[in-house]
Amino acid sequence: MRYQVTHKTIYDYAEAAATSHNLVHLKLRETPGQVIQRRDLIVQPQPESITDSVDFFGNPVTSFAIFEPHNRLTITATSRLEILEAGERKLPESPSWEAVAERMHTELTPDTLDASQFLFDSPYLASSPALAAYAAPSFPAGRPLFDAVLDLTRRIKIEFAYTPKVTTLATSIEEVLEAKHGVCQDFAHLQIGCLRSLGLPARYVSGYLRTDPPAGKPRLVGADASHAWISVFSPATGWFDFDPTNGGVTGERHITLAWGRCYHDVSPIRGVVLGGGAHKLIVSVDVAPM
Repeated sequence: MRYQVTHKTIYDYAEAAATSHNLVHLKLRETPGQVIQRRDLIVQPQPESITDSVDFFGNPVTSFAIFEPHNRLTITATSRLEILEAGERKLPESPSWEAVAERMHTELTPDTLDASQFLFDSPYLASSPALAAYAAPSFPAGRPLFDAVLDLTRRIKIEFAYTPKVTTLATSIEEVLEAKHGVCQDFAHLQIGCLRSLGLPARYVSGYLRTDPPAGKPRLVGADASHAWISVFSPATGWFDFDPTNGGVTGERHITLAWGRCYHDVSPIRGVVLGGGAHKLIVSVDVAPM
């Protein structure tokens, strides 16, 4: 599949902002199954300085600064890419989840050492006995790791309601677990917390999901949205992605933007604005098959 992804963000300020400093994760990263053909980022007004680099996790990151007064900031990221795998990915074989947890603490290879950073607590999630208890029914003794993770993925899809605007970044995993509702970001954090509570490495993946319009309706430009899912590590096969919001593994509809320990590491836009007063935020995402 070939896609063009357009992610447009507009900040309208009630008063003129004097300066603006921003760091953005809006350029898609390349992976073994995802080939990037073009990446463009347009900022208006024109920044005084703009720099492309790579963050600690290998994600493309852009920082820029605007020093002229402005009432509107517009950031438009456009990417063209090709997904090499067709359909949903096949679940690979894996060792038992207990064997993977043990190897993560005893095997000192470059891959396991790199993955071990995703065992620990991060700004938006922490391990807990409650999360381990919720995951336990999916992880009986001797069950292959990826089979167990898929079962947990499906349980989250069934047992939690997708309900926009009921959670924020301040909502804890424990609150999501108790209320049984949230959005893709919450479900990704929840599943990662469950896996880390069992001693298993898991990372947060941000990206996009191609959606289809209702039957008989035209595709609405800009009506898509950002998405989030997880990736789990096995020393035998490496990383493999699961989507708890949709209850399965990822496929050709999933487009990877960045990954990190949690949302904190890959937030699309982070910055500091001097002045501006109250602001209105408008975000539109379009995932168009080519």
